[in-house]
Amino acid sequence: MKKSNLYIAILTAGMLFSCNKKLDLPSDGRITMDQVFSDYNRTRGYLNSCYGFAPALSVDRAGFTDDAQDADDITPGSRFQAWYAGNITTTNYPSVSIDGSPWARLYEGIRRCNVFIESIKTATVFATEAEKGGWTAQAHTLRALYYLQLIKRYGGVPIFDKPLEINHDFSKDRKATFSEVARFIIQDCNTALSYPNTREGFPWAIYENQFGIMSRAVAYAIKSQTVTFAVSPLFSDGTFTVAEATTITADALAQCLANDYRLFNLVPAATVAQNSYALYHFTTSNDQRATDKETIYQLGGQMRMWEFAGMPSNPGVTKAGPNPTQELVDAYEMANGQVPITGYSDADQLVPIVNTASGYDPENPYVSRDPRFYASIYYNGAVRFLNQPTGKKVATNIGGAEGISTTNRINTRTGYYTRKFNNSASGRTNNADGSIRLFRLAELYLNFAECAYQSVGPDAQVTSGSFNMSAREAVNAVRARVNMPAFPAGMSKEAFEARYRNERRIELVFEDHRFFDVRRWKILDQTDKSVTGMRIEGTVAAPTYTRFKLGDRNAHSEKYLLYPIDQEEVNKVMNLTGQNWQNPGWLD
Repeated sequence: MKKSNLYIAILTAGMLFSCNKKLDLPSDGRITMDQVFSDYNRTRGYLNSCYGFAPALSVDRAGFTDDAQDADDITPGSRFQAWYAGNITTTNYPSVSIDGSPWARLYEGIRRCNVFIESIKTATVFATEAEKGGWTAQAHTLRALYYLQLIKRYGGVPIFDKPLEINHDFSKDRKATFSEVARFIIQDCNTALSYPNTREGFPWAIYENQFGIMSRAVAYAIKSQTVTFAVSPLFSDGTFTVAEATTITADALAQCLANDYRLFNLVPAATVAQNSYALYHFTTSNDQRATDKETIYQLGGQMRMWEFAGMPSNPGVTKAGPNPTQELVDAYEMANGQVPITGYSDADQLVPIVNTASGYDPENPYVSRDPRFYASIYYNGAVRFLNQPTGKKVATNIGGAEGISTTNRINTRTGYYTRKFNNSASGRTNNADGSIRLFRLAELYLNFAECAYQSVGPDAQVTSGSFNMSAREAVNAVRARVNMPAFPAGMSKEAFEARYRNERRIELVFEDHRFFDVRRWKILDQTDKSVTGMRIEGTVAAPTYTRFKLGDRNAHSEKYLLYPIDQEEVNKVMNLTGQNWQNPGWLD
């Protein structure tokens, strides 16, 4: 048998790592796995050590999409400077990418889940069968989550469902297809969901001291996202039909709705936030679902938008972070539901094709837009509440402090700043900013809509138990939260797809989705070639608006649809199997 310390050596059962000090076990045999799984606290500690391997979420990822130009693009050697120039290889990709190269870390999480799942079967720990079942369900859900994060980035990857033996023959390992891994993920989630909905088992409810623990809703959310990706153009191979995907996403949405998941609809005071959507994104989800019934899973803690994606007038700001592009601003509909900009008549996207029937006024471009625009973007003349009735105007690019700069990273590149997640009450002594959710109910509505319109069209009803909804109704439910007009009945599949994709972009903006969506839809070469901004000149009373182009981007070819696998790991696999596992286009 061949042995190796390559990529997968991290999965070897004999290697017992842990961030839990109870499990920082010596390697000289003084304690065995049987001893770990015969002790209640050690068993719980090992399960806890299975958490924490999913890549962190970041608003900075928006700067790798057409939603934003990051202000760090002027910093020599910055990741954004390299990305926009297309100076990326398998060697430097980990230092350029937002989440580095998460391959090894995700497989370490999978290894720990495998050890737990196998060891708990024969564990002598004194615990009820219901409790052991609940622990097992958590481990299966975590393993599914880690595999989902892998295939979103790398496509097909090897599947390991058990701890590897010390003498494992790596030469026989194979790279499974995306669909094969997706089936495995769904199987893991179904296994988790087979355990009872009890406090000791695998519950819907979030009890005290259980924030961040896997739950039934998370398992359904993983299934929903997995199958939505599986029937997308980049990954679809016929294994999953859109009909099957519709059934799975409908069931996930139906189950969450039946168990009291709801879109956040708390109406804020006028001096705190503009609407429920704005308030949701800086409201804590650590409330045992007392107020926030939309969040399914929050990955990571509170952000510091005021410091790392702030404005020059924010005391303590270090950078402006991702600055919304004019393309993103153009994507927001008018409040009447009309599309204001239907395209561009030039290659540089500086001459918009205005839908005159929409009410859009190029001289007053920020008037009467989708309420989510005001919740997500600081624009010229926007009001920062500061918890005062009068508020303060910001982002006035007329020679003021918030003006465009090409030399200072605390100033916008595009004429806009990110507002989403940024609580106006935040600052050095009081960080009240929000957190990105990994899964929330609005995504499940949109996943279902995406699969259903492809399967049965925009208007056909899909039934799952007592659940009965069409793709159009699912999108309209999301829009209704901010009082946006419903999509009309009778749209063609093509027309619905265009409006749906735009709706998904707006609803989930800055939440780590756009980067993956344009790739799985295989439209990266249409979206990421260049972006534009808006320069404001003239006087405060009579500003003039001029679109301008930022530099061309060069990270939009087909190879950028997937992450490269670390070349060192690819070389090791090549030596062992003779197979080149590297993703297309990344053969250095």
